[in-house]
Amino acid sequence: MHHKLIIIGGPTASGKSALAMQLAEHYSTEIISADSRQCYRELNIGTAKPDPADLNKIKHHFVHSHSIHEPFNAGIFAEEAKRLLQTLFGRYEVVIVVGGTGLYLKALTEGLDDFPAIEEQNRNQVKEMYKREGLSGLTRYLTERDPDFLAQADALNPARLMRAAEIILQSGMPFSSFTRRKKSAFPWDTIKMVPDWDRNTLYSKINARVDQMMEAGLLDEVKTLFPYRSLKPLQTVGYSELFDHLEGKYDLQTAIQRIKQHSRNYAKRQITWFKNQDQYLFLPHERAYEKVLEMMDF
Repeated sequence: MHHKLIIIGGPTASGKSALAMQLAEHYSTEIISADSRQCYRELNIGTAKPDPADLNKIKHHFVHSHSIHEPFNAGIFAEEAKRLLQTLFGRYEVVIVVGGTGLYLKALTEGLDDFPAIEEQNRNQVKEMYKREGLSGLTRYLTERDPDFLAQADALNPARLMRAAEIILQSGMPFSSFTRRKKSAFPWDTIKMVPDWDRNTLYSKINARVDQMMEAGLLDEVKTLFPYRSLKPLQTVGYSELFDHLEGKYDLQTAIQRIKQHSRNYAKRQITWFKNQDQYLFLPHERAYEKVLEMMDF
C-alpha cells in the first residue's frame, strides 16, 4: 500500500470523530484534528472533543494543543500539520485527518493565497461598519459583494466576516476569488469523504448534542471563560449565546434554543461548503466505514 491520507469532513454532529476512531484503530495509526475550536485547551464541553478514553486509545493531534491566548489560524495549522504528516508517514502507511473546519482542510491540501496587506483606513472603515450596523450590516455587505463566501462562512463569527470585508474593500475583488486560485500540488494521495445523513435526523442529533453539553456543564465552563469573551476563539456558537445570557440579554432557555438554531444553521453551511468542493464523496453514514475500506483496498 502506498501512503494514503483519509480526510473526513462534514457538518457538526455527523459522526466524524467516531468514524475517524474506527479507521485509526483498523489501520493502527494516528488522527489529526482539523477543527478550529478543539485545538484550544480552555474550550472543552462546547467543542465536542473526543472523550478521554478515545484520546488515550488513539493519539490525536491538534486537540488540547493550543491556548486561546496565542495566535492560531488556518495558515498556522496547515504549516504545522504538513510538518507533522512528514513525520507520521515515516511511521504509518495511512493517516487520518478529521474536522468540519473547511478552511483548515483547504489550507492543508491546497494552501492559502497571499492576501493583500490591509491599509489602516480600510480596516477602520470595516470596524466602523460593524460598530454601527453589527453582524447584519456585515452580512448585507458580503451578500452584495461575495455571496459565495457567505454561503460557507460562520455567519456568527464577526472576525471572519470583518476579515472578508477588509479584503474586498482593499482589493476590490471577492474574498472567495482568492481561495479559488490554483495552489501547489498536495504531495500525498487522499480520500476525501463526508458521512451523509438525512437532514432532519442530523438536526435532531444536533439538538440532542446541545442538551448533552448543557447537562455536562457547558454553562459553568462558559462562566470561567467570561473574562476572555472578547477573544476571537470564543466568538463562536455555543459560547457567544451563553455570554449574551450572562450579560442579561436573554434567559437561559432562549440561549439554549439559539445555540441549537445557530448550530443547525452552521451545519447547513458546512454541508453546502463540502458539496461545493472537488473530490469530497458523500457516503451514507451507516456504511461509510465499509465504503472507505473498499476504496482503500488497492
